[in-house]
Amino acid sequence: MNRSTVSIGRAGEQAACELLARQGFTILERNWRTKYCEIDIIASHESVMWFIEVKYRKTDAYGDGLAYIGPAKLQHMQRAAQLWVNIHNYPGEYTLGAIAVSGNSLAGDLIEL
Repeated sequence: MNRSTVSIGRAGEQAACELLARQGFTILERNWRTKYCEIDIIASHESVMWFIEVKYRKTDAYGDGLAYIGPAKLQHMQRAAQLWVNIHNYPGEYTLGAIAVSGNSLAGDLIEL
């Protein structure tokens, strides 16, 4: 991955965090990683923990970023969330979400998966 790809990805994640903050979410962690998995954003909102994947696309010409979350990625996200819950002994409710960020404006919307 080249430097511009990394910086674009970080800008997309920053835009996603700003969107979540405007919606009243508290960002707890960004880019949580283990040797087995990663989660882009971990946030809480109204007593629910959210594990959020951020997908950036420059254009929606071939579908937005959500089109790239297939069964394998969803399974990976579920395992990563469960691992975080187990490591942190989190007893509450949690859900998976995704934000597709696109274009130069870095606009996006959160959806629950």
